[in-house]
Amino acid sequence: MAKEKVILAYSGGLDTTAIIPWLKENFDYEVICCCIDCGQEEELDGLEERAISCGASKLYILDVVDEFCDEYIVPCVQAHAVYENKYLLGTSMARPLIAKKLVEVARKEGAVAICHGATGKGNDQIRFELGIKALAPDIKIIAAWRNDKWTMDSRESEIEYCKAHGINLPFSADSSYSRDRNLWHISHEGLELEDPSLEPNYKHLLVLGKTPQDAPDVPTTVTMTFEGGVPKSVNGKEMKVSDIIRTLNKLGGENGIGIVDIVENRVVGMKSRGVYETPGGTILYEAHQQLEELILDRDTYTMKKDMGNKFADIVYEGKWFTPLREAEQAFIESTQKYVTGEVTFKLYKGNIIKAGTKSPYSLYNESIASFKTGDLYDHHDAEGFINLFGLSSKVRAMKMQEVESNK
Repeated sequence: MAKEKVILAYSGGLDTTAIIPWLKENFDYEVICCCIDCGQEEELDGLEERAISCGASKLYILDVVDEFCDEYIVPCVQAHAVYENKYLLGTSMARPLIAKKLVEVARKEGAVAICHGATGKGNDQIRFELGIKALAPDIKIIAAWRNDKWTMDSRESEIEYCKAHGINLPFSADSSYSRDRNLWHISHEGLELEDPSLEPNYKHLLVLGKTPQDAPDVPTTVTMTFEGGVPKSVNGKEMKVSDIIRTLNKLGGENGIGIVDIVENRVVGMKSRGVYETPGGTILYEAHQQLEELILDRDTYTMKKDMGNKFADIVYEGKWFTPLREAEQAFIESTQKYVTGEVTFKLYKGNIIKAGTKSPYSLYNESIASFKTGDLYDHHDAEGFINLFGLSSKVRAMKMQEVESNK
């Protein structure tokens, strides 16, 4: 009889390498590995040979970079979704897409289960599993690190397990940063970062760029265009979103942009310290907001800020495949109809400095905003407005005076 199949979310790292023989030994499954390429670059090198040599029957490598950019990154940029004022959701926004693709492969292969190697302390277990439950509630989920049959608790024990199963791989038991990379960002955890009192060792840590101190002493001027809230060009060259992000990553990395050191609140209740590199994403967020400031009316802009914070929470918590995310995104997309125009800014030693914004839908009116008196604004109109706007404050002050005088 043919064995039942399990789809393993496979990165090629030590954890998922050890999980292949573990699944075969403890569940007697046929293990099919699936790597979702969201822009991991050289991390994908040699994956197929490694997966097969460890006992997998096959490996899928699915290139979803453009889908990731167009359907997951762009909505977050448009929402200006930032978790706890710093984190641009680089890992968070990729997880629902990975879950979606794992389900698609599971359906194609007729698999009964999907397995992931996320630990029981992190957010990714929530994001993967909420996505799978929303899209395929009938498929079993195996979380290796939470399974009673998983006895490994360190890199050393995982390496020994692999060796015992005839797998000799170039993994070291030496401690190193725990990293997650895709086209949008790279995150770093572990080593000195586990002590918030210590400064990050940036010379060994950074991958995508350099520190602001090491950036050039002259600014780099960049011009971007947007149409309907979607980035269209950089320095006069039209590109698809993924290439725009690649271009901005290079420019931002060279100028020390987008390095964030944060102690964040994980969904599971603990605080976690990490350093994120998001050079291109930081530029894209700021450029988009620079244009929105010119175009959105005050009430819409205010409401959108609140919605953006909520959107960030939704993405961070793995609730992408929910009616609430769809409804919030529909509102956000409705605000983007006229977010079209050109923004210019300078990158200089970690800073993004405005250098001009223009749009055919700009609500900035010089004849109103100018210190000169224009036809559309009479300074005397402000007196009645202030009287009404401050009426409640005045009434309260009068009452307090009356109370004090009667003492």
